[in-house]
Amino acid sequence: MSKSLPFLMIWAAACAAAAADRPAGVAGMFYPADPVELSQSVDAFLSQVPAPAKLPGPLVALIVPHAGYDFSAPVAATGYRQVSGSYDTVVVMGTAHYAMVDGAALYARGAFLTPLGRVPIDERLAARLIKADPADFRDEPAAYDHGDRHEHSVEVQLPFLIKRLKPGWKLLPIIMSTEDPAVCARVGKVLAEALRGRKALIIASSDLSHYPPAAVADLVDHSTLKALERLDPDYFWLANRLILDHHMPGESVTWCGQAAVTAAMVAARALGADRGVVLSYANSGYSPLADPGRSVGYAAVAMVNSGRPLDAGISLDEKQKHALLALARATVADGAKGKQPEARLMDDPSLNLPAAVFVTLTERGRLRGCVGTTEPHATLRDAVSAYAYAAAFQDQRFSPVSAAEAPGLHFEISILSAAKRVSDAKAIVPKGHGVIVSRDGHSGLFLPQVWEQIPDKDAFLSELCAQKAGLPRDCWKDPKTALSVFTVAAFEEGPLP
Repeated sequence: MSKSLPFLMIWAAACAAAAADRPAGVAGMFYPADPVELSQSVDAFLSQVPAPAKLPGPLVALIVPHAGYDFSAPVAATGYRQVSGSYDTVVVMGTAHYAMVDGAALYARGAFLTPLGRVPIDERLAARLIKADPADFRDEPAAYDHGDRHEHSVEVQLPFLIKRLKPGWKLLPIIMSTEDPAVCARVGKVLAEALRGRKALIIASSDLSHYPPAAVADLVDHSTLKALERLDPDYFWLANRLILDHHMPGESVTWCGQAAVTAAMVAARALGADRGVVLSYANSGYSPLADPGRSVGYAAVAMVNSGRPLDAGISLDEKQKHALLALARATVADGAKGKQPEARLMDDPSLNLPAAVFVTLTERGRLRGCVGTTEPHATLRDAVSAYAYAAAFQDQRFSPVSAAEAPGLHFEISILSAAKRVSDAKAIVPKGHGVIVSRDGHSGLFLPQVWEQIPDKDAFLSELCAQKAGLPRDCWKDPKTALSVFTVAAFEEGPLP
C-alpha cells in the first residue's frame, strides 16, 4: 500500500465532513457578521438583562424568538440568562420558513458554521432519531437553504449558546412546519426518549404574532402565552386556533413556530417539565425601527420542573366573574330584542382561554334554561355569551325568554374541568363530581349542582340515565355504560333586589 494512501483517505474524509458543514446564511442580516462585533453585541444584550428571575424548578426547555437582533435579541437574552454550564447536546427546534416539512427536518451531519466558531452536529443522536421514527425524522439539509433564502430560526440562536455554554456541546437542528398536532406529539415523544439520561437542553425558536398593529399583537400574544403556561400541548394548539378564528386585523399567525413549540412542549413534559414561566415579552410595533401597524411578537419562556403543576382550570377573580355574569345578562337582554351574540377577544387574556362552560338560568328558584358543553370549543368569553343565548332561547325544554322576563332571571356560570372516565359508580363523589353517562349513542350530563336536589347517589344516577340520556334508569349499573366525572368552578349573581 502506498504511504500516501492513508493521508489521501484522511483528506477525503475531511473534505466530506467539510462539505456537510453549513455556512452561516444570515450573518450580516439578522446579526453582525464580524466576529468581534457579534461577540460584543451578544455580550451587551446579555449584560442589559437584570439578574435572571429565579425559576420555580430546574430548566428543561426554553422558548426564545428568532428575529433580527435589533428587534428580538433583548427578549432572547432574558431567556439565555437562565442558561449556563455544560451540556452534551442542545436541540434547537425552529420554524421551516421556506420549506414544507411534513415532520421534522434534521441537519444530521457536519456542523453549523458561525462567525464565533464551528458548532458540530450530534450525528449519533440524529441517526438514532431517524432510525427510531423514519416517517417523521428525516435528514433534509436542503430544507435549510433554498438558493438565496437561508433558514434563520436555528442559526440565530447559536451565538447566544456559544456565549453561554462551556465548550464541548453538540447541536441537533430540527425545523418543522406541519399543521398536524399529532405529528408534533410523535416528534416530541420520540425526541424525549432519545434524550432521556443525557444532559440536554431543548430550545424552541419561535416568534409570535405576524403582522397586526402593536395593540392587537399585545392582546393576542398575552392570550396565547397564558394558554402556554399550563404546558398542555392540545390546549395550546386549540387556543391558537380559536384566537385565529377571530380574524383580528393583520393577524395571520399567532406563533410562527407553533409546530416546533408544541413538539418541544411534548418532549419537555415527558422529561419532567410541568409549567411554563414567561420571562419577558415585547413586540416590534413599539420599536422606533418598525412600522407599528405591522408588528411581530417576541417572548422568552422557560419550561421547568417545579414539582407543582399549574391547575388545569381557569382561575378567576371577583372582577372577572362579575364581567362574565354581566356579559351573560347583556347577551340575553340583547337576544330578547333580536340581537345575536358576537364573538370577540377581551382585553383580559384569561377570558380568551378555551373553556368548557354551562350557563344556567333560573326564575324565582326554578330552572329556566341550561345549555353548555363538556369540551372547550370556544374562548371563555365567547362560550359564556353563546351558551347564555342558547339557554335563554334554544333550550327546547322551555319557551324562549321574553324581553319582559329577562330582567328577572338569575344567572349562574359553570366552568368545567376535563371529563375523566371512571370504572364504576364507586368513584363518583356526591356533591363533588358532575357526571356524564353514555351508551349506544345516547348520553346525558348532570352538573354537580344537581346533587342539591338529588343527594342520594343511586337516585342521582338513575335520574341522569332516564331524564337526560333517555336510557333505562338502572343502566348506570351495567359495565357497558360509560361513566365519566368532572368538577366545576361555579359562580352566580347575588340575589336580585
